[in-house]
Amino acid sequence: MPGKPAPDVVAGSTVLITGAARGMGELYARRAAREGAAAVALWDVDQDAAAAVAADISAQGVRADAFRVDVSSPDAVRDGVAATRERLGDIDILVNNAGIVRGVPFWEHDVHRDIDLTMRINALAPMWLTREVLPAMMADRSRAKRILNIASAAGTIANPNMSVYASSKWAVIGWSESLRLELARSGHDHLAVTTFCPSYVSTGMFAGARGPLLTPILTPDHAVEAAWTGMIAGRPIVSKPWTVKLGMAARGVLPTRAWDWAADRVFQVYSSMDHFTGRKGA
Repeated sequence: MPGKPAPDVVAGSTVLITGAARGMGELYARRAAREGAAAVALWDVDQDAAAAVAADISAQGVRADAFRVDVSSPDAVRDGVAATRERLGDIDILVNNAGIVRGVPFWEHDVHRDIDLTMRINALAPMWLTREVLPAMMADRSRAKRILNIASAAGTIANPNMSVYASSKWAVIGWSESLRLELARSGHDHLAVTTFCPSYVSTGMFAGARGPLLTPILTPDHAVEAAWTGMIAGRPIVSKPWTVKLGMAARGVLPTRAWDWAADRVFQVYSSMDHFTGRKGA
């Protein structure tokens, strides 16, 4: 049941990970293989990089296939699911990991390149993909199923220069939590949904960002460990580090102006993106 350890969740499973060519996505893929997954599907727009990771995993004796899928397109997601099913079968564990960010004031965002694309990849793609694989996951009660949705601490507290990114992650949290409740209410206790809300992770995606007060930049290994173990246990929400929950509590208790002052002057949340550069070439 959700919330209790289930060590047999990964062994023998078929795992699908988006954004799997590098960073945390690659680590999730390698973790799945290490824990005995029968097959790992690596989705990414970078076919060559995903294929290199898949080849390395396959050399270790685990079936791993790379698929070039642009998750910003619902048609590509649908076709990707069909191709994955044809080669690997139905999905037991889904990790909605793919994401992009641009850290500038809202008025500097391009409507198509920034706003539309960020919302498609970060918020809509997890919904499209989950909708495609969910019916089979619900129907098959022969083993535990898991969905891990990668959100962000930015989806819990507003922050300057993160308007579109934060909006996309707020959407992920709301949808992911609602989906979890719907599945529980419908009696699908073999299928758990976990939402991961980390602060900044040193994958290069947030290069230049500075962690708020008492909030270290997470290493990818640390972040993946927390998200993966939470997913296996079926925990509803995993937040790292501990200051993410502290910030949520303070924001909920303090009047807005008081929180603005504390977030800016004390916790330094509002200045954390002032020197953001992002991954070079992204």
